[in-house]
Amino acid sequence: MWSFVSPKIVFGEGALSALDELTGEQALIVTDTRLVELGLVDRVAARLAQAGMETHVFEGVEPDPNVESVRRGVEMAERIGPDWIVGLGGGSPMDAAKAIWVLYERPDLEPTEINPFVTLGLRQKARLVTIPTTSGTGAEVTWGIVLTDPFEERKMGLGNPENVADIAIVDPSLAAGMPRWLTADTGMDALTHAIEGYACAWHTDLTDGLCVKAARDIFQYLPRAVEDGSDMEARERMHNAATCAGLGFGNAMASLAHAMGHAFGASFHVPHGRAVGLFLPYTIAFAAAEAPERFADLAQLLRIAEGEDEESARTLGLRVRGLALEIDSPATVAELGVERGVYEAKLEKMVDDAFNDTQMVTAPRCPTYDDLGRLFLHAFDGQEVDF
Repeated sequence: MWSFVSPKIVFGEGALSALDELTGEQALIVTDTRLVELGLVDRVAARLAQAGMETHVFEGVEPDPNVESVRRGVEMAERIGPDWIVGLGGGSPMDAAKAIWVLYERPDLEPTEINPFVTLGLRQKARLVTIPTTSGTGAEVTWGIVLTDPFEERKMGLGNPENVADIAIVDPSLAAGMPRWLTADTGMDALTHAIEGYACAWHTDLTDGLCVKAARDIFQYLPRAVEDGSDMEARERMHNAATCAGLGFGNAMASLAHAMGHAFGASFHVPHGRAVGLFLPYTIAFAAAEAPERFADLAQLLRIAEGEDEESARTLGLRVRGLALEIDSPATVAELGVERGVYEAKLEKMVDDAFNDTQMVTAPRCPTYDDLGRLFLHAFDGQEVDF
């Protein structure tokens, strides 16, 4: 038996006007300083004011938000008593907004206690709106929360189906200002969600279609969005694809590339989408040797290959790597300027953290400890995965 969790989704240009219909007195916008500077927070606040709400802004969300910044956001929420919490931005502000909302409603909990096996009893104080300004994380429609422990340099996978947003507003005009590098990073994140959501052990009939549609659109439209940020057709297709991939993997799971990307990103402070996209081709090649079926099936559906075997699965991995090269996304760890000695010194920790990551349990081929270490090393300088 499976369940499918989703917020109400309002999408397309002009979707931001859905904020006009909210009712309440106080709203807390959770975001980052850059979006304040770009004026996107003012656009959201104006809509909330039109709905009759007083708005407050918590702009203290950093990339890969940590527990302490979330606690500061909770303190602000407790002071103002919001009826709505609005997560505005990429995955970091939206994940922070989810965590702030849960801890505002449940001050008896520690952040690490936000898990799928407890009853949270949310929506007694507030509700949640998520508004993505990047086309990648899918956090607007998922219930997962990723927070960083800065002391242990690891990412913690938290969340509960109750903390999915009430409303997700997917307006491509909010993503139109993304620079080239951010368009590439977030696009590779969405592609990784789509491919891993399709191939993971917990995929379902309902998630498969979303993942296939997302992957097809990303291969077609991501290069256009990177090349010309004013191409609004490409922007809209990418924005919708990111949400489709979020619904897909969010109701299935991700897999090995996410486990490795989380571990690597926490150790070397690499943006999430860049990290998981980098590892994706290597993990596809690793799975292809013993469990090629789902990757080969997806390659057929995307018209990348015709067979149902290891070769077709590997062809999908090569196509992912070709896309990364086309949009100037790194294909190796070395391209990020990481020194090999420093990388190897953290290898044992990265392997440990990846094994402890929640995304490991749904890998189509589960690696041994040694396998995982070899995968990290092969990704450093782009060695072919042949084991």
